Amino acid sequence: MTADSSAGATPGRPTVAVLGTGIMGSGMARSLLRAGLPVRAWNRTPGKAAPLATEGATVTDTAQEAVLGADVVLTALHDGPSVAGTLTAAAPGLRPGQVWLQSATVGLDATRDLAGLAADLGLVYLDAPVSGTRQPAEQGTLTVFVSGPSGARATVLPVLEAIGQRTVWVGEEPGAATRLKLVANTWVINLVNSVAECLNLADGLGLDPRLFLDAMRGGPLDTPYLQAKSSAVLSGDLTPSFALSTALKDTRLILDAARTAGVELDLVAASAERFARAEAAGHGDQDMIATYYAG
Repeated sequence: MTADSSAGATPGRPTVAVLGTGIMGSGMARSLLRAGLPVRAWNRTPGKAAPLATEGATVTDTAQEAVLGADVVLTALHDGPSVAGTLTAAAPGLRPGQVWLQSATVGLDATRDLAGLAADLGLVYLDAPVSGTRQPAEQGTLTVFVSGPSGARATVLPVLEAIGQRTVWVGEEPGAATRLKLVANTWVINLVNSVAECLNLADGLGLDPRLFLDAMRGGPLDTPYLQAKSSAVLSGDLTPSFALSTALKDTRLILDAARTAGVELDLVAASAERFARAEAAGHGDQDMIATYYAG
């Protein structure tokens, strides 16, 4: 099945159903609207989707309504079960040949199951997890990893150009993009916990953490990420650009994949323990740098 089966799209302006308008979904919806693409938005909690109506989106009461007439269905939900449940509920509104751009990080097993669901529903499935947080989603500067039928590229290209500054086409096989995303997330998860532990140690030694940041600034070991996440802790502004509970979910998906591959990831396992402690202490809805409070 190719993108030709979604021929109802206006060239260059496919209608996009965005299912899930949390941190990432709402940002991507706004990027699509800025690019002039028609957007139909739905969220399980209606209040999270409602603001998009004032920006030009059609906000619907059900996922089924959202997908009616859409050329591309973009899912930006929390995990595999929520994605599967939403698409199953939306099924009466779907039509064969619609392109499903599945952007949530759901892991290897769920990706395989969702590809099977897409086949059952007659959809063209693109495994398309994104790399980035709140600001890149809102600015349309995400990196999108995509694997799936190359025939769908023409249909989704305007969508990908609207939400991302870069698309990495990983292959024809659904799951290849998810594997790359899990590797990329391993770097991010270990990095954020390294930042937190450096700040923890500075505090424990009675050292002003700003001295550490000044020592790193401008050198080969400095990164914008180190400075930004440290600034969030020092200012006390833990507004989530990527929630700690979501980071914990992704960390567990990485560990599941590593076990399947026979790979030991000691740092990721330690990161999972830190995230879990911070979540238990009430920081799950804050930015993932709240791993600083793991204790």
